[in-house]
Amino acid sequence: MTVWGMGSWTLDDIPWQDFDRQKLDPDLVRIVKAASLVEHNGAAYAHHLCRVFADDPAFQEDARRWGEEEVQHGAALARWAALADPDFDFAAAAARFRAGYRVDFDSERSRRGSRSGEMIARCIVETGTSSYYTALREAAAEPVLRELCRHIAADELRHYRMFYKTLDRHLAGDGLGRWGRLRVALARIAETGDDELAYAYYAANIDKPLYDRRRCRRAYSRRAFALYRRHHVERGVAMVLKAVGLKPNGRLGYVASLAAWQAMRWRVRHLAKAGAGG
Repeated sequence: MTVWGMGSWTLDDIPWQDFDRQKLDPDLVRIVKAASLVEHNGAAYAHHLCRVFADDPAFQEDARRWGEEEVQHGAALARWAALADPDFDFAAAAARFRAGYRVDFDSERSRRGSRSGEMIARCIVETGTSSYYTALREAAAEPVLRELCRHIAADELRHYRMFYKTLDRHLAGDGLGRWGRLRVALARIAETGDDELAYAYYAANIDKPLYDRRRCRRAYSRRAFALYRRHHVERGVAMVLKAVGLKPNGRLGYVASLAAWQAMRWRVRHLAKAGAGG
């Protein structure tokens, strides 16, 4: 077994009795519902990683544990969402999400072209989730959500470190250079605009038979992007640069984080002006 520091909390450790309805933000409730569906899909992604790393039992064990922790995140977020909105039916929403958003989790081939590429993509995802739950915790006033996000953000940071160590172990054999790593990272960042989060938002929040991809993507993004502050973006950029083999400190890191922050601010203003609803 590869020891990378396993999580040490369960749903019983969350102070659910401290839930304060008076401090709820309806926008946060909607994006937490969506997040619960995406996180709960972790076991399926873990299955895919085990297929890609079929001859690496140590990593397979780590991947399965990672998947279990992601499922726990989904269950915890769903429990909080049900407190915030007693009408939220997580089981029905999860079934709706799985039916409408399909990925080939049985494939033995990495979509990234190599095992190293797969690990870079996972590092990018964990960078995003660690930053997201940190930003959500700092934006939330409701105490149980803040505590829950603290635990999840810490888990996601550990997951990043685990995937990064696996990346380092496979780089030499895969022959993936710095530019190749950067291409994988940029491609995975671009995929944040795909259907997964938008469809999760739809499945969790919108009771209509037809999925409006553009409207749901904008509705989710308007609420989620508004959470970020510059220090969240700077930290995320540093983690991305490390994953692709570039120094996160110095002029490159400064320029990249400044550009990312300006792009984020522009996107938030654009979405607010467009008045994305839903």
